[in-house]
Amino acid sequence: MCFRNVVVFMVSILLISLIDGFKLNAPLDKYFLVALKDYSSFVDALQVARHNHYKFVKKIDGFQNIFLFEKLPEWKIGYGNKRSGHKPLQEDSRVLWASQQKILQRDKRDLINYDEDDYNEIEDHNSNYKQTHQPTFNDELWEHQWYMSTNSSLPKALNLNVLPVYAKGITGRNVRVAVLDDGIEYDHEDLIQNYDPQISWNYNEDNADPYPKPDDDDSSHGTRCAGEIAMMANNKKCGVGIAFNSRIGCIKMLGGLVYDLLEGSSLGFGLDKVDIYSSSWGPMDNGQTMEAPGIFAKEALERGVALGRRGLGSIYVWASGNGRKKGDNCNCDGYAASIYTITVGSADDKGRGAWYSEKCASVMTVTYSSGNDSDQMITTTDVGNSCTVQHTGTSASAPLAAGIIALGLEANPNLSWRDVQHIIVRSATREPLTKGDDWQKNGAGLMYSTKLGFGLMDADAFVNLAQRWRTVPKQKIAKVNGSLIENPADALSNTKRIIFAYTAKTIRHLEHVQVIFTATCQCRGALEMYLSSPSGTQTTILDRRPRDFYADNCFDSWPFMSVATWSENPYGQWQLEIRDSSSMGNNIRSIGPVQLVLYGTTHAPSTT
Repeated sequence: MCFRNVVVFMVSILLISLIDGFKLNAPLDKYFLVALKDYSSFVDALQVARHNHYKFVKKIDGFQNIFLFEKLPEWKIGYGNKRSGHKPLQEDSRVLWASQQKILQRDKRDLINYDEDDYNEIEDHNSNYKQTHQPTFNDELWEHQWYMSTNSSLPKALNLNVLPVYAKGITGRNVRVAVLDDGIEYDHEDLIQNYDPQISWNYNEDNADPYPKPDDDDSSHGTRCAGEIAMMANNKKCGVGIAFNSRIGCIKMLGGLVYDLLEGSSLGFGLDKVDIYSSSWGPMDNGQTMEAPGIFAKEALERGVALGRRGLGSIYVWASGNGRKKGDNCNCDGYAASIYTITVGSADDKGRGAWYSEKCASVMTVTYSSGNDSDQMITTTDVGNSCTVQHTGTSASAPLAAGIIALGLEANPNLSWRDVQHIIVRSATREPLTKGDDWQKNGAGLMYSTKLGFGLMDADAFVNLAQRWRTVPKQKIAKVNGSLIENPADALSNTKRIIFAYTAKTIRHLEHVQVIFTATCQCRGALEMYLSSPSGTQTTILDRRPRDFYADNCFDSWPFMSVATWSENPYGQWQLEIRDSSSMGNNIRSIGPVQLVLYGTTHAPSTT
């Protein structure tokens, strides 16, 4: 190595030693995540940064070829420099991709506003609840945990069926769950013994302390979500967590600036330690926003399922969103619509899909939360070493699902991330959810609803199936390009159809299906899309969104996802129907390219 390279290498080591406490020292838009081709060294990254007039900031932990650069102001480049001025980093032949950082709006999915035109004055949410038998646990609010107890005055079916699991001695031991949120009050009396600092980090301040902001009423969300999972049992405090002997941590990433680097780092923190990541947040649920994970967050999810849990894959649980009243659809949320996440909606104590819980073809299952103003809510820990019986929204449903999955992982630690999804599909129950109005039987005989997924999670059924589950066969992927069909009748009805022909036999048992869709239009929210499988299953992959008036590049390779055809044989002709509900005859200006992506296996999964 020449002297110059030795010097550069030594400087890089010095830089690395100085960035452990990295914080943003410049405006966010001055920072770029840069992926270099192949596996690159610090020396390579330093040279690329210097050549393009950027400052090398840091290497991204866990990624061999991704670095953070800071764009230097023009005056720092120097007079007389023949390369003065900035060119796009993407033009450098050594760069795979470069992503400028920007502020992302992220909403917690617990705050439900009851408007006067929807409901009467809000009353005590638990005033109608009477406990008819002695509680199983001595925790002070156990009698309010109607979704866990078979002793309530509500029908037996209206609970998550966890007591039989506890009777087997399964309580979440040796399973580690990290809540991605606004902090956790880890010294809370009902959490302190289960808190795990090794799976906790504060990305807002870049330190190991994820404590919520003091005296901030809006910083209780993470503590509430964590309590649902891991509140201690039989300590006379608050309630009982679904997996009350699991270890709980918090990756604090809400409550400050949120950007792609922060999200991706959070989704990949502690891959060698965390089993389950629980997220009850996402892009705004306003019926207008359409946003996917940034390029780094997407890579973090892919890396998580590839490398997490000793190669079995990290399990990402996601709240479906609270925008149903505003006409939102969770397939417009690229986090909930990822094949790598388990999207969880909400049902109320009447067995109905909650009025705020977004529906879409990505919803895999539901657990309980609140309904209208007179229904029960969820009991959990709250900041100030206190308790609450008023946790709500799909924010409350996702942690309950994470807790049930933790019970399954104790029963069978060798479950892969795909095994978990298969078990949810086969163990969820429709029995309490008789009021769902969009149930349909798919070509494999499975009942599915875009409101309720495959049904309500049943902890005992989930654990029983997990105990005898065999690892799912290797995942196969097939991509099929679509062909636009010209039909005069369709033109008159403002409808367009795209046909996909899958003629291979590599995949015979489906898991996820994606439609990668590109189109330009004058009003995005006026479009509805329906995907029909060769078996005749028609699934709504996009509902009309009356508040979405976005125009021009309406969809840019957007990955609509569906689990509705799970276990079907995909062989044959698929059809995508695009309906335009607007009064504009030329709303859709162009379509394409459009691609169908099939995920599945050649052989069926089995339990014996």
